[in-house]
Amino acid sequence: MKNTLLLLVFITLFLSCEDTKKASIKKETPLPITEKKSSQKIEKEATIEVTKYPKITQENVVEFLMKYGKENPETKVRITTLQGIIEVELFKDTPLHRANFIYLAKQGYFNDTFFHRLVPNFIIQAGSSDNKSTSKKRSSIGDNYRIPYEKGSGSIHQKGTLSGAKYYRKNPDNMSVPFEFFIFLGPKSSTKHLNGKYTIFGKVTKGMEVVNTIADLPTDDGEWPIDNVYIKVEVVE
Repeated sequence: MKNTLLLLVFITLFLSCEDTKKASIKKETPLPITEKKSSQKIEKEATIEVTKYPKITQENVVEFLMKYGKENPETKVRITTLQGIIEVELFKDTPLHRANFIYLAKQGYFNDTFFHRLVPNFIIQAGSSDNKSTSKKRSSIGDNYRIPYEKGSGSIHQKGTLSGAKYYRKNPDNMSVPFEFFIFLGPKSSTKHLNGKYTIFGKVTKGMEVVNTIADLPTDDGEWPIDNVYIKVEVVE
């Protein structure tokens, strides 16, 4: 009887220690459903500082961008991905879109965003992500403004042209969303619904083979790449 009692005490202590050990294991917080893990990250998330500039609104967008454009006349940018480098020239005759792109690049907005929509033989679209940092950056810059349509001289979409993306709903004036852009791949037969409705504000001058490589990456049913294609955008000159 005494031995039996000692055995029960030993078993109770053992189970008590086992439960304590299991309880001490730190559980990982599950990722949000929309977030995707990926090794395709160019660098650590860039910080954004907009304290010297007012938040952009629909009321001040034209005045702000025209002033900023005069102070920042650069037209050449470099888009870096793990697939390679894409060099782009921005058009001077679309001053609002050029200034907006330069502003976002200098503020570090694009860094840690993706080429998030890939359509082979049509477009690759960039400037968004499902990271919380992207929505925070948009909020800091001003996430409720749109850029007025600019015709410029590049009114026809051609292979390598850079255009502002837009939302279809409630947008009869073809205003661009400020944070997203797309590079057109072709063919010309698919430009009918694009020409005159999306502002073309630049063109790829080097790296179209990189654009084609990215366009052919595997995607899900929503045209989002299986592995996130991170980008880094730098102003060259």
